[in-house]
This record gives sequence, structure tokens and C-alpha cells, in this order.
Amino acid sequence: MRADKFIQKISDFHFENVFNPYSDRCEVYDYADAPKKRRVLLKKMLCAASEVEIDSIWIGRDLGYRGGRRTGLALTDDIHLIHHANRWGIACEKINKGNAVPERTAAVIWSALAHISAPVFLWNVFPFHPFESGKPFSNRPHNAAERKVGEELLDDLIGILKPKRLIAIGNDAEKTARRYSDKCEYVKVRHPSYGGQNVFLEQIELLYKIKERSLTYNLFEET
Repeated sequence: MRADKFIQKISDFHFENVFNPYSDRCEVYDYADAPKKRRVLLKKMLCAASEVEIDSIWIGRDLGYRGGRRTGLALTDDIHLIHHANRWGIACEKINKGNAVPERTAAVIWSALAHISAPVFLWNVFPFHPFESGKPFSNRPHNAAERKVGEELLDDLIGILKPKRLIAIGNDAEKTARRYSDKCEYVKVRHPSYGGQNVFLEQIELLYKIKERSLTYNLFEET
């Protein structure tokens, strides 16, 4: 599957109580052309990634309202949007109004990626933002039907990028990564939320042979 067809496919999905950042616009925070900007950015990243040998796809669970809902990129908040784009040699425009919003999980992920030069692509089991009914700025786990769609898209993505391995971040990601063990190796690491950041960083150090104990991240208060 080509990148443009993948982008079209992911843009066409619609679910109840789910924000699709590639076709939906947040009336509170998004600029008018935000969905288009997110589509263009993801397509450019896919094209750039398909031209190199991908070390791994890091897989989280789903997009959060402080992170991927705004950027359209897995495990990436406003603070790290430019870092994500720069890893692929891509320029990016501001997508959301107002000040940049940080996300704790993204902060830990990007503190690790700052020490890794290998090509890593970031994704989620469910690459959209599921929220509680009537509360668009909340997070909920995706359901079984949503997971099925997400796994179909992940299968497409693996076909495009052909990574050496999958890095499953947390239990939900591992359940999905295990399904693709016949296509590529997978490794499970601790999810950095709920006090798991130190274990996550230690596991990443071992996986990527970072010799010195250097992985740290800055704590901040989420509001």
C-alpha cells in the first residue's frame, strides 16, 4: 500500500466518541486547516520512513487529548512536534491555537528518543483519540471493535515500513504486537505512565545499548 492510500484510508474512519485528527477539527483549539496539516505531515513522515531501513515501530495504545489528538502523531505532544518532524527532515507548521500543551507520556518517550539515532516510527494500536461520551477532552481505552480497525491499519503500516521489530509499550500494545510475531520480532517494555518511567527508560537503554545511565525526563504538572 502506498502512503497516499494509507492516509486516505485512515482519514475515512469515523466512530462514536472518537476524534479522528486526520479528518476532524477541534473547534476549541484547532486552526481551520488543522486536519489537512496533520494529513500532510503524516504522509511526509511515511514517505521519508519508507525510504530507509526502519529499526522499529514503537506502539502505544491510543492518542491522548493532550498529545496525538492535537498533533496527529503517536506519543507526541505540541512540545515535541518539531523534534518529531526534524527526525525525518521535515518542516512542520503550527496546528493548534494558543500555547503548546505538554503530555507526560510524550515527555518520557522523547527523553529516550533524544539518545537514539536509529530510525524509529511511532504509532498506536488505535491511531485515533477515544473519549468518554460528552467529554471530548478526556481519555478512554479503545474497545474491541475499535481495536480490530486499529490492527488492520497497523498491518498496512507494517507492510509499508517493513520494520525489523515492534516495540510494544505496555500490555495493550503487546497483545496486538504478538499478532504480528510471524512478520517481525516484537519486544514489550513497560508503559511510562503510573510510575513506570524509570523501568521504561532502563529497558530502552538495554534495547538500544545506551552505555551510560543518561536517560532522564523533566517532570511537569498537568492541568
